[in-house]
Amino acid sequence: MGTTITSREFNRDVSAAKRAAEHGPVTITDHGRRSHVLLTAEEFDRLSGAHELVGDRLWARGTEHIELELPERRVEASREFGL
Repeated sequence: MGTTITSREFNRDVSAAKRAAEHGPVTITDHGRRSHVLLTAEEFDRLSGAHELVGDRLWARGTEHIELELPERRVEASREFGL
């Protein structure tokens, strides 16, 4: 269930830590105590509940036919506020 490496090992071979994160979380220790966890971006998004951005969907291949109707932009006068 994941890999544990020291911060020294992480600093020495970041690429190996990134490869290990492809198979599960990588716990990084500092002086024998857990300090950080390295995850893939996909796993982080899954855990954090991040949602796909509309822009990402529109830039995807095969979506050239999608039309996005946006309401006309309204510019309102700035409001003053007291401090």
